Amino acid sequence: MEILEAYDLTKTVWSAAELTGHDPKTVKRYVQARDSGLNPYEHAPRPKAIDAFLEKIEDWVDTSKAKIRADVVHGRLVKMGFRGSPRSTRRAVNAAKSAWRAGKRRTYRPWIPEPGMWLQFDWGEGPKIDGRRTWLFCAWLSWSRFRVVIPVWDCTLGTLVACLDTTLRRIGGAPTYILTDNAKTVTIEHIAGIPVRHPQMVAAGRHYGCQVMTCVPYDPESKGGAEATVRIAKADLVPTEANLLPQYATFAELADACRIWCDQVNTRRHRATGQIPEDRLDIERTTLHVLPDEPLALALGEERTVRDDRTVSFGSVRYSTPPGYTGARVWCRVVGEELSITARTDSGDLSEIWRHQLSTPGTPQIIEAHYPDHPDGRSVHQPRLRPRTEAEIAFVGLGPGAGRWLKEAGPAGASRIRAKMARAVELAAILGVAKVDEALGLAAAAGRFGDEDLPSILDHLAANRPPGDVVRVDEAHSVQPGTGGWQAMGR
Repeated sequence: MEILEAYDLTKTVWSAAELTGHDPKTVKRYVQARDSGLNPYEHAPRPKAIDAFLEKIEDWVDTSKAKIRADVVHGRLVKMGFRGSPRSTRRAVNAAKSAWRAGKRRTYRPWIPEPGMWLQFDWGEGPKIDGRRTWLFCAWLSWSRFRVVIPVWDCTLGTLVACLDTTLRRIGGAPTYILTDNAKTVTIEHIAGIPVRHPQMVAAGRHYGCQVMTCVPYDPESKGGAEATVRIAKADLVPTEANLLPQYATFAELADACRIWCDQVNTRRHRATGQIPEDRLDIERTTLHVLPDEPLALALGEERTVRDDRTVSFGSVRYSTPPGYTGARVWCRVVGEELSITARTDSGDLSEIWRHQLSTPGTPQIIEAHYPDHPDGRSVHQPRLRPRTEAEIAFVGLGPGAGRWLKEAGPAGASRIRAKMARAVELAAILGVAKVDEALGLAAAAGRFGDEDLPSILDHLAANRPPGDVVRVDEAHSVQPGTGGWQAMGR
């Protein structure tokens, strides 16, 4: 600026050079660049040896669709008389490729979702539980950015419909479109590039009032939100060396972790919208369609009712179910060599409650964990204590040892039980309830129901001697010492 200001003042190159202390040629170059409308800071490109071959390089780049290598171009140029270095060739090829891609680059129109229009979902591989593979169903409501992640054992059609039913009921309605990729559970095949929908998936869309759509291959704008949900969920839920999460011991732990994760991401401010997804979901619910009361049973399997014994019958085989579903409707379907039992949980979600190995008639599948109130299985039931008379109430009131004594003495055929009960109550009034109850418990364990057995045990306990090993009275056992010790005499 000082050079141009000095030239405007003096109108001569030499005078401006003297005033600014620069060479006259420098002053002349800046002045000519300004008068020509050029940038004085940019130097005019000098002629290069490769300039004569640029047209041919551009032709090769266009023919190969910018895939030709620079070393191949250099070899061809050398045969055509080029004497430059490979470095000059690489620069020219890179410039030609950049110019070609600028004109051929694929462009996208920004996708602006509307409330109540789009629900996207995708699958992601989950953590292994006891060496078994799991999957994460990841759904994303496009406008509100509300996310739902559900762990499952497989990606079959019945599981997909159950996950969609749970997702739609969590968001409180059905959108107009459900968008996903071209999995076999959604698209059977492609004919001339047109996807052919799975009939049961079309039926599911009609049932919930949605239209199932599939994305175009290699189109990031059509399903990027669901893929981002999969990526974020796997980073936070699947144990890796990056997050140092512990392994999940049970499938229930994974389900709880997924629900907690959904609560966290849906209650924090989203970076793109600057709002909380749960707050935007309240607005979007006003544009969603009403859901049917019942799920699509066609894909979930055959409907069954859980009996009073917590079992369902499928294929003439009885299968047990977890506690809490007695009298409830469930759906049974075969997945490979397993029977999947699906039911609606207390939270309203449609979820798989158990899986059994398929069995044959006559071999029921009964899981002991489904009967926590029957720890010994279906054994002979013991009668319950139901004291009626004052004497019975007084004896049973001594404690659990007294009840145990009565339960053992009755089946053992002990004599004069009522008299012994009255004597035990009298001893409790003298020696204390706790001591007598303890003695009755030891007598029941050892099977000692004689007239003097209880006082004998009380005397033993009164001497502060430990009970020792309890030996149950048996006809095959005798306290008479053997004669083995006499055999060694006289030898």
